Amino acid sequence: MTSSAAAPSPGSRSRSGANLARRRRRGVALGLFALLVLGFLGLATGSRPIPPGTALAALFHHDPSNDLHLIVSVLRIPRTLLAMLVGAALGLAGALMQAATRNPLAEPGLLGISAGASVAVILAIAAFQLHNMAGYVWFGMLGAGLAGAAVFLLGRAHLSGTDPVRLVLAGAGISVVLGAVTGLVIMNAPLSVLDNFRNWAAGSVEGRDMGAVAVMAVALACGGGLALALAGPLNALALGQELGQTLGVRPARIWALTCLAVMVLAGPATAAAGPIGFIGLVAPHLARMAGGPDYRWILPLSALFAASLLLGADVIGRVLAPPSEIAAGIIATLIGGPFFVWTVRKFRLARL
Repeated sequence: MTSSAAAPSPGSRSRSGANLARRRRRGVALGLFALLVLGFLGLATGSRPIPPGTALAALFHHDPSNDLHLIVSVLRIPRTLLAMLVGAALGLAGALMQAATRNPLAEPGLLGISAGASVAVILAIAAFQLHNMAGYVWFGMLGAGLAGAAVFLLGRAHLSGTDPVRLVLAGAGISVVLGAVTGLVIMNAPLSVLDNFRNWAAGSVEGRDMGAVAVMAVALACGGGLALALAGPLNALALGQELGQTLGVRPARIWALTCLAVMVLAGPATAAAGPIGFIGLVAPHLARMAGGPDYRWILPLSALFAASLLLGADVIGRVLAPPSEIAAGIIATLIGGPFFVWTVRKFRLARL
């Protein structure tokens, strides 16, 4: 009698599957709607507001002699696209890190990966005079990879990824060290380097051109394609390393490929927009709420929600203190900080 009461009935399993399918459809629809609305707001809002009709006309009937059309095409379209691409990359990177470490607090900013990319970018700007993203994006990828490897080794993530304390402490320690290196470079660099770094370090997509968008699109295509290919093996590893191995998954190989994908995604994202925190933490949790535990849904939903979150942070930053602007990275921190505290408390209570 106990076993029959504990086993779910076929009807309850069917209802549960139908509810999950509806949640997934609603999540996709809500994410796409938010991205569409925020994308339009990204074209119309700013230090110089543009009427909605004029913004649409600049998209579909561009007039080079109209200065409002030029603002939309030259400044706001690249900015909006870059916010979407960077947000999607950070969301995918965060979901991959949480899957690989089985740690709900993992994300590029908290685990030192953004700090590693930041050091590499500032070194490229100061030492090699590389002021174009196409030039220093490779430094950002290398710095992200090295910092991530150092944090994973120090935190023994391959052995204790389910313990968030060790990884967060390792990430904090690496971030402090890399932050000190960044400060030393800035103190001894010319003022022009300081001016460039100040805007970039706040986490901003302002002033980027279509060249940065193209580089970020290629990085997202490569890293995102690899991430989606890893969804099945990550589902197997979510059951535990031993069971995953019995299903034919090699954990070391999946770890290496996941780290490569995170490096390809987080490095260029940090190079393009600066160190933006918490986007990669919040989006995967929202994706799990909408899509369930299947990484075939978590990964694309994380990209979709993170793109909306970063674009929304950028739009909010434009309207809070006109005619000045607040960097998207600062707004993202204000939004993500309380969510981080809530996640820590929830995880701790769940373990107790």
